[in-house]
Amino acid sequence: MMPQQPHALVSAWRRGQAGWPTGFVIVQVPNAPLLVALAGSVVAGVTEGRTAGSAEATGRLALGVFAYLRLTHGANWLRRALGAAVAVWLVVKLGDDLR
Repeated sequence: MMPQQPHALVSAWRRGQAGWPTGFVIVQVPNAPLLVALAGSVVAGVTEGRTAGSAEATGRLALGVFAYLRLTHGANWLRRALGAAVAVWLVVKLGDDLR
């Protein structure tokens, strides 16, 4: 039998996924792609060589997924603009890396 999660924790997670304020979402708990991007950035920052490169690539790919999801499924114009800004930043970073 699996232990059940505390009701308060589940409730807080669901409220965080819905965002705040409810009428015009500005703040939201990070979704899975954003968490993967943050983890990739941290791992890239504390490691070297292939591990750092792989972590950075994974983080940027996850950030691209985040940007795509914000652009296509953003709750409002502000969230979609955030996706567009992240997408533009990724393209600029890629251009700098290819120089």
